[in-house]
Amino acid sequence: MRFATKAIRVGQKPDSDYRAVVNPIYQTSTFGWNSLAEVPPVDYTRCANPNRHILEQVIAALENGRFCTVFASGMAAITAAGSLAKAGDHVLVASDIYGGTFRLKERVWPLQGIECDEFDASDPASLEAAIRPNTRLVVYESPTNPILRVVDVAAIAEVCRRRGVVSVFDNTFASPFLQNPLDLGVDVVVHSNTKYINGHSDVIGGCTVTNDPEIGTAMFEWLKMTGAAPSPFDCWLTLRGLKTLEVRMERHCSNAQMLAERLERHPKVRRVHYPGLPSHPDHELAKRQMRSFGAMMAIEVGSSAEDAARVAEGFQVVQLAESLGGVESLVAYPPLMSHATMTEEQRLERGIPPNLLRLSVGIEDPDDLLEDFDRALSRI
Repeated sequence: MRFATKAIRVGQKPDSDYRAVVNPIYQTSTFGWNSLAEVPPVDYTRCANPNRHILEQVIAALENGRFCTVFASGMAAITAAGSLAKAGDHVLVASDIYGGTFRLKERVWPLQGIECDEFDASDPASLEAAIRPNTRLVVYESPTNPILRVVDVAAIAEVCRRRGVVSVFDNTFASPFLQNPLDLGVDVVVHSNTKYINGHSDVIGGCTVTNDPEIGTAMFEWLKMTGAAPSPFDCWLTLRGLKTLEVRMERHCSNAQMLAERLERHPKVRRVHYPGLPSHPDHELAKRQMRSFGAMMAIEVGSSAEDAARVAEGFQVVQLAESLGGVESLVAYPPLMSHATMTEEQRLERGIPPNLLRLSVGIEDPDDLLEDFDRALSRI
């Protein structure tokens, strides 16, 4: 089966009792046993639930993976992946990374006795030099949050494999529709299902996907022990959204490309960070590595945080809000939202100036988006 068909058909046979085309919501905490001699396939929703099982099958199929575990949030998923490291181990995290992952590196993993350092994901040689004998995990992402750099996923995965290090890759910005990191040699793929996988801004969720049976078992056991399981309804909603991932992403990407090209010529925009533009430093790599360029971008407007605020507060169609990947267009201000944990100095080191806005381009009519950006940018 091809991508769009997998999203609609994998694991989704008609309900056995009434032949329901859409599987029902198994909103129950526990399941009955026929006898003590026969352990049921599903017995307690913290450990397993039919809605969760179907969602895991579909995500695994879309990522060309064998083992998927879904969690109650994207942060629960990346925390589960981090549990592969133990006290005394060393973890390397890309310097250009989502703020929540940065917080884990700074505030959580060190308290567990795990040493953490950063590396430059745009330079695989820097990773080679940073790996120690006790390095257990390497965590990275592409395109990066929030300045949309594209890194050579396969090159980093190859270094990790050769040095015996587990590679953990956050594929949230791209979604399985645009790239499949397991095919590029990555060991564990992480998603915030909240974003493109669900796509409707009404669910919080996450997942890990792997082809390694030991890692797959470890992720399931971590979920079971920590109780970081999503509700049956959340899984049902996520699956409902996932069925339209391909058609949504096609519109997301076409809107973003159009908007990026127009904004690059706008006199009030100093810089557009979007890998679909030939001016982007990683444009050629993105062309080779991704099926399209995605719907995330960042723009630098005016010269100050005040200019960014005027623009962000001047939209009528685009909404000022955290998160991304929904059908609606959102504008976010990283210094107060996704990367608020970092100091201004740390943000500047990572190319995040105070006049930067992050855009999640939705599937609205493109002319309405263009008019809305002209209106907001006229405020500076």
